Amino acid sequence: MIAPLDILKKKRSEALDRIHSKEYLSIKRVHVGMATCEIAAGSKEVMDVFLQAVKSGLTDVCVSQKGCAGRCNFEPTVEVMEDGKIPVKYCKVTPEMAKQIIERHLKKGEVIRDWADSGKVKQPEKEKFEEGHLCSHFQRVFGDVDFFSRQMRIVLRNCGIIDPESIDDYLSARGYEALAKVLTEMTPVQVIDALKKSGLRGRGGAGFPTGVKWELTARENSEEKFVICNADEGDPGAFMDRSTIEGDPHTVIEGILIGGYAIGANKGIIYIRAEYPLAVKRLEKAIIDAGSQGFLGENILGSNFSFNIEIRLGAGAFVCGEETALIHSIEGHRGMPRPRPPFPSVRGLFDKPTLINNVETWANIPVVIIHGAEWFSSIGTQKSKGTKVFALAGKITNTGLVEVPMGTTLREIVYDIGAGIPGNKKFKAIQTGGPSGGCLSEEYLDTPIDYDSLAKAGSIMGSGGMIIIDEDSCMVNVARFFLEFTQNESCGKCAPCREGTKRMLEILTRITEGKGEEGDIEKLERLGTMIKKASLCGLGQSAPNPVLSTIKNFRIEYEEHIRDKKCRAHFCPSLLEYTIIDKCVGCGLCRKACPAGAITGALKSRHEIDKQKCIKCGACYKVCKFSAISRV
Repeated sequence: MIAPLDILKKKRSEALDRIHSKEYLSIKRVHVGMATCEIAAGSKEVMDVFLQAVKSGLTDVCVSQKGCAGRCNFEPTVEVMEDGKIPVKYCKVTPEMAKQIIERHLKKGEVIRDWADSGKVKQPEKEKFEEGHLCSHFQRVFGDVDFFSRQMRIVLRNCGIIDPESIDDYLSARGYEALAKVLTEMTPVQVIDALKKSGLRGRGGAGFPTGVKWELTARENSEEKFVICNADEGDPGAFMDRSTIEGDPHTVIEGILIGGYAIGANKGIIYIRAEYPLAVKRLEKAIIDAGSQGFLGENILGSNFSFNIEIRLGAGAFVCGEETALIHSIEGHRGMPRPRPPFPSVRGLFDKPTLINNVETWANIPVVIIHGAEWFSSIGTQKSKGTKVFALAGKITNTGLVEVPMGTTLREIVYDIGAGIPGNKKFKAIQTGGPSGGCLSEEYLDTPIDYDSLAKAGSIMGSGGMIIIDEDSCMVNVARFFLEFTQNESCGKCAPCREGTKRMLEILTRITEGKGEEGDIEKLERLGTMIKKASLCGLGQSAPNPVLSTIKNFRIEYEEHIRDKKCRAHFCPSLLEYTIIDKCVGCGLCRKACPAGAITGALKSRHEIDKQKCIKCGACYKVCKFSAISRV
């Protein structure tokens, strides 16, 4: 009997031969970013230009796609690679720029420096896979670019590097080696022990030890067990799971397979939002390709382990990110949580023992197995091992996807990786953990990113959303925005969440409308504390976090809204008053822009605003070219 590892090596060799047969390493290669974010920025049109050039006779160029590398503010990106030369990455490429890249770079060998990223990368390797070689023959590691050099990519190790729709590319990057290793050398108990020793905690939010969860499920005596990948990513501003699947779907599949082997399951389900069509498409292709290569189905890699995966689409309910609500949805019921215990590891999908982890957790599994528990546990902090992926969004110069070792401080992410706040604006807050996370002020910037430190500061790790807020934002309105989201997404099953969040939202709305009353802050605190203690699931238990954390860190803004009827960020319309001052030259722009007809005045004479008619929309303030309108 041939060992699974030997079968895997043969398959990898065949994959590399197929890559070589396309003269992959002997011609110019063009890699175009084709993730959802890049496509939205225009990369499909850019890709069409390169493909058309190849059809028209550009025979010495191979064009392929890649996933998102994480640099959202530089998209669309195009990378040109030639043997013996440093790869060149072009940023913010348009179809016209693509034509110039073809004419000048690909045909004449002229690097267009003004468009190129200065980041240095390692040269592509020509050798085939060798034992212990971490990267594939074309793995590229970003060097002196601050955005990448301060990161450590484990989950995102292949994103932006391989073609996500090519199983050959994945195999060349040590793909399915971890699966072959466990099938050849490890028992299910040894796999679980390795995870426990690694210290990997679930990346879905709560941070429960992964190995312990696997062990609890494995202990259950049942003829049928299930493995579920929770890809129901619904946080505003979060795109970690989507980008991981779009950039490297096979790594998630491989992690699920290892989980199935460890707990004794033979069926897996990936529950993913229907709003992620490209991720779904690439998962579907990856499952088909994995099956055709013998990584899914019966007797995987010649072993006695059989496993199949299917995809279930979610309808976009945020509450289905909670594992018991997700299970109800898969079963065909309305997505609503149930009390625990029993936990899904004991009674889950169709009342069978069920192992649920999120996308990021599954993507960590192959790396833990290949490089060992000791290596993984050497990264991060004492209680939070490994790395964490964050979607960096909001008022930040470098938006995108970042992966950093646990223990990295918030300051390092905001100012070293994110390059600070654009427009010379002041940092005001950072919101971690999605809509039910906390908003931390500047004094918390040196907080290490780990489960315990963030909880102590008044926030949560969550699934990995990270939104930067600058001085132009009103923290009362920020809290209202996030609470409105969680209130709308409440399934309504339990009264504390259904009614409590609604009452909190009503109070916050009154405050932002200038109708706040003394005692409102205390009411919010009492309601928030009660909701956290009495709600059935994690959505309700964490929904008050944005409100409670902003009261704690920005209480003065609440007091100003209530007592002074002022919004220091000039954001809440009901608390603003517009006045035309002496700088007015009578140009008439404000009068023309006012939708309420509240501005009067003759040409070249100072205009006036009728406060009774003014609807405080700010249109006049925006169009005035002479700073003649005061906004207080």
